Amino acid sequence: MIKEVSQKQVPHYLRARRSKLSRYLARTALRILGWEVSGNIPDEEIIVVVGAPHTSNWDFILAMLTILALNVNLKWVGKSSIFKPGFKWFFKWLGGIPVDRNNPSSLMEDVKDIVAREKGLIIGMAPEGSRKKVIRWKTGFLRIAELTQAKILFFAIDAPSKCILIGDIFKPTGNVEEDLKFVKNYFSAFKGINPDQF
Repeated sequence: MIKEVSQKQVPHYLRARRSKLSRYLARTALRILGWEVSGNIPDEEIIVVVGAPHTSNWDFILAMLTILALNVNLKWVGKSSIFKPGFKWFFKWLGGIPVDRNNPSSLMEDVKDIVAREKGLIIGMAPEGSRKKVIRWKTGFLRIAELTQAKILFFAIDAPSKCILIGDIFKPTGNVEEDLKFVKNYFSAFKGINPDQF
């Protein structure tokens, strides 16, 4: 039996102010799709969430449903090209932060402004930067963790078990190559929806 996702998995000060209806609809959609969200978000003031493996367009849908169902105050980073007229307001309502890949430094300014406004905050990123297979992961999540003095929380998508696992907390060492190796090794235990893309 699928365990129903709940805002009880999130500390009070990290919860958003979304309606009961939006939370109910997201929980229902996850249940119909057969997915569950396992684990709890730890009691940390600022967290950078790393979500992987990112191998399918379904990952985005599952992530948005999870954000709504958990009622978590999570700001997620997405490429600016998806913030198109008609969708831009909706994605921003969901917590989206558009990033221009030609000017990634602007993202750091946006993050600094958001952190200054929010008491408790989670920033979500996909380190692969693409649902296609990549050799080297992007390091933006490590830079943001350093900038905000945040710890990193792992969110793993495991398609065989249809589970989104809220996993371990990780404090970066400052050695980018070693940290990347550790994070990628952690996620190697999970299989995405299209595992050949990981």
